[in-house]
Amino acid sequence: MTHHLRTVAIVVLAVGLLVFFLLGVNLEELWGEMRGGHTGFLLLASLMQALLYLLRALRWRLLLRPIGRVRYGIALRATLIGFGLSAMLPARPGEVARAYVLARRVGFSATATFATIIFERLLDLITVLLLFGAFLTFFDPGVEHLNARVLTALKVGATVSGAASLFALWAAFTIAGRPGALNWIFGPISRLLPRRAAEIVDGLAAKVASGFSVVRQPGVLVGALAVSIILWLTIAVGAWAAVSAYRLAVPFTGTFLLLALLLVGVAVPTPGAVGGFHAAFYLGLTAFYGAPPDSAAAAAIVFHAISFIPVALAGLILMAQEGMTFASIRHAAAGKNAEGS
Repeated sequence: MTHHLRTVAIVVLAVGLLVFFLLGVNLEELWGEMRGGHTGFLLLASLMQALLYLLRALRWRLLLRPIGRVRYGIALRATLIGFGLSAMLPARPGEVARAYVLARRVGFSATATFATIIFERLLDLITVLLLFGAFLTFFDPGVEHLNARVLTALKVGATVSGAASLFALWAAFTIAGRPGALNWIFGPISRLLPRRAAEIVDGLAAKVASGFSVVRQPGVLVGALAVSIILWLTIAVGAWAAVSAYRLAVPFTGTFLLLALLLVGVAVPTPGAVGGFHAAFYLGLTAFYGAPPDSAAAAAIVFHAISFIPVALAGLILMAQEGMTFASIRHAAAGKNAEGS
């Protein structure tokens, strides 16, 4: 797909999701709802977002330890630049930018650094599934008003998610300690496929192995997982504060259902997850908690703004200090894509 067609597709996708998001919303009432949010809760949500990036930098610094020591300030600066760029541009270019900044600052291999970012995404997925499974299996998510079959399906899904996260964690430890395990897993599959498909599978195996090769120290994995749990609990507190600001009856345990939906929403490659974030958060509030559409939309819009605008501004300021431009990031991304193809 050419660059222009990809841009058109992303715009159409974002507009479609925003239309879905606003279909049942009274736009005149929406502005009033947004202005009526409780200041204290919104301040708490903002503080949780600030803490979130401090924790992201701490976790990344842990994952980088097998490559070399990195000062916390440098890891934080690269993290803010990366997430700031992803808040402004489509397709998450900030992931490449983080590796690019660190390579410039401390001379690490950009490929090895990028591999730790791939592993970060895996840790995020494992942690969200683990918390979703634990909190919805053992605690009350506050959705008893749902149809009994839907509630049962939700509980079963939570249990399966928790089990899947534990299996993925075991697999991560196993593969990290045995780099040849991926060849054992992917090798038979690759031999059964046509040449081009086999090349894709081999390339995927190489990237996954690269991500795991820098975290073969069990202590690093345990520390990174511990920080990941604290990190996602912080996000949960922020989400709970955002919905509480609009007087929506969602218990803290219920935020893990919202976060599981948000994980899908932010995967949509629009700038700053526009559309995907809003639709996922709105759907969770209205479908599972019966929230009024106007209040749910207000909470989604304000929580998205809290989540993306401050880090985008911080990223722009730090980019200027680093002498970076959007063009230099595009060149770095193009080089990473070429290297991975």
